[in-house]
Amino acid sequence: MFYFDYVEPVFRPPSEARSLIFQITVGCSQNRCRFCGMYKMKQFRIRSVEEIAAEIALVPRRHREHYRRIFLADGDALVYPQEGLLDILDLLAENFPNLTRVGAYASPNSLTTKTVAELALLKERKLRILYFGLESGDAPTLALVNKGFTPEQMLELCHKAQAAGMKLSVTGILGLAGRARTAEHAAATAEWINRLSPEYFSLLTMFKRHNDDYFLQIQPLKNSEIIEEALAIVRQLNPNKTILRSNHVSNILNLAGSYPKDRQRLIADAEGALIQATRNPHWCNMIPDYGEEYF
Repeated sequence: MFYFDYVEPVFRPPSEARSLIFQITVGCSQNRCRFCGMYKMKQFRIRSVEEIAAEIALVPRRHREHYRRIFLADGDALVYPQEGLLDILDLLAENFPNLTRVGAYASPNSLTTKTVAELALLKERKLRILYFGLESGDAPTLALVNKGFTPEQMLELCHKAQAAGMKLSVTGILGLAGRARTAEHAAATAEWINRLSPEYFSLLTMFKRHNDDYFLQIQPLKNSEIIEEALAIVRQLNPNKTILRSNHVSNILNLAGSYPKDRQRLIADAEGALIQATRNPHWCNMIPDYGEEYF
């Protein structure tokens, strides 16, 4: 249900499918990653608290009790100035009586703008989960995509969020490094996750969407190679109390399980998927493709 107009397109994690979305920022403050075409058509800006308060007022009172989760968009809502973000969270708590959790995307850039104490204050006001795009634990791959941060810097920033008691949902991207560094990308990403042990780790799949120039810099992985890379990751993953998901619409391999108890089953699932894939050589040699009707 839509109560107000969004600046399209709007993205949210699969787990926020039933959340009410408030677009407190437009675009992404770190909108320079070469692989990402999500926000290239938007100029980043921070919307005022007054604008958000006006949108909250548009939600009928009889509907408000039904919302238990709210997601703050766009791609980097955590970068919102602390005082204003606290005001917004207070407004949400006042107006949605059964609210249990607020979530937001968080870039490495936005995490540099908050101290542990500031993050803890946000968590007290129900901002309890941050969705963080690691993309890769491999430093050369991060440099190629122009992420702007090293794996070690991002690990330190995520430890800061954990110290504040926030849950983290981290994403890695299959195929991001192309063929040249697929093994290094898989190994370093698994090692990074093992060191952090976030509450959630999600795998996405690299595909074309307003990022054609990046595809010219890599040799894209074929479908079978994407599964091989996923298998390499799960074989090397061994975090504590981490839930793995690869249920994004871009994925050709759906994996779901919890570490450490499901580790061997997840490896077996990926191995089985690879065996099944080899029975269709034509499909194996195709490049993963994902299109959207409106974007």
